[in-house]
Amino acid sequence: MQVTETLNEGLKRAYELVLTAEELDAKVNAKLKEAQPDIEMKGFRKGKVPMPLLKKQFGQRIMGESMQESIDEAMSKHFEDSGDRPALQPQVKMTNDDWKEGDDVNVEMSYEKLPEVPEVDFSGVEVEKLVVKAEDSAVDEALASLAETAQDFNDRAEGAAAEDGDQVVIDFVGKVDGEAFEGGAAEDYPLVLGSNSFIPGFEEQLVGVKVGDEKAVEVSFPEEYGAEHLAGKAAVFDVTVKAVKEPVAAEIDDEMAKKFGAEDLAGLKAQIAERLEAEYSGAARQVMKRDLLDKLDGLVSFDLPPSLVEAEAKQIAHQLWHEENPEVQGHDHGEIETTEEHNTLAERRVRLGLLLAEIGQKAEVEVTDAEMTQAIMSQARQYPGQERAFFDFVRQNQQMQQQLRAPIFEDKVIDHIVEQAKVSEKEVTKEELQKAVEELDEA
Repeated sequence: MQVTETLNEGLKRAYELVLTAEELDAKVNAKLKEAQPDIEMKGFRKGKVPMPLLKKQFGQRIMGESMQESIDEAMSKHFEDSGDRPALQPQVKMTNDDWKEGDDVNVEMSYEKLPEVPEVDFSGVEVEKLVVKAEDSAVDEALASLAETAQDFNDRAEGAAAEDGDQVVIDFVGKVDGEAFEGGAAEDYPLVLGSNSFIPGFEEQLVGVKVGDEKAVEVSFPEEYGAEHLAGKAAVFDVTVKAVKEPVAAEIDDEMAKKFGAEDLAGLKAQIAERLEAEYSGAARQVMKRDLLDKLDGLVSFDLPPSLVEAEAKQIAHQLWHEENPEVQGHDHGEIETTEEHNTLAERRVRLGLLLAEIGQKAEVEVTDAEMTQAIMSQARQYPGQERAFFDFVRQNQQMQQQLRAPIFEDKVIDHIVEQAKVSEKEVTKEELQKAVEELDEA
């Protein structure tokens, strides 16, 4: 096949590929000859069907296959010989639309090649890592929060009215059209007001009740209620209030610690301190990562494939538009125009993405199967009860796999760079770290 360059401008490349009629005919004949021994046809013994008849019967289909194979082979050879790596899937189209059998096949192939990424000496890169120790006050604050989650309920003073967040102990009987229904009655039922564990509107009507009160609570079952015979029906619950209790935080002691899996209070404090410092470390890593990326962005400069920048700018504009218009859930809106700000951010992302990809490739950074499994499991937890379906979806979806693999790969490349860079540690307070994290969102 003849390959002629027609465009060489920056990273843009275009070529004319010509598959001559003789080459195509020879490929078709070779395919038919290879298949001939296995073909049977009425009136002929197996393997004895004449070539002209085979060509008449199967020629058109074989010709289409041969065209595609020849073009694919020519493209593969071109990229192997040239060393070009296309930024996106090359555009390939047949230019002689009036082609007929016996004509040469003219094809145009165009693409943008990935640029040559310069080497970076990381030994001269200096980054700062913020370090925050878990202070006693932070541990005590976390302990108080845990105590609230482990709260008990004590009886309110005699005659006190129930407040939102209180627990009321009630007997109730539910009726629809004056008839009690199955499953609509209970005795000594402890209900926390505001927990939304009952039908919408039920708990709100019990705010203000006192011990001994009898109240008719009027509600309607939701249209999508699980029991079809009750869905959408109006109901009345006859409620008797037997106790009103206020929430009381659990005592912060060894007994509370055991509820959270620790041997004693000292052990629980140690666990909390370890968890807090892990959270601080994760936040500090994000700050250091941004600092590192800023420095890398200032160290390298190379041509960027316009198609990648344009696609990234459109994605940024689309994402920001939806953040500003949260009421629009779908994507059937009009086209969103990109701005110079979008393009500038897109150029940074593409440049750093190509740089990190090149560094990772040269360093032979790989995402292991175990790391992918862990990432999938982490995502699957967001879909309780549907974990298996999510696993199957990811396994069959290459794009989803890439979305999960990309951040893992990027973090491992960042670790590779940090190992070679000059890293200094700076101890700061939790508030100073928080401010640094907030500045990331503002940048």
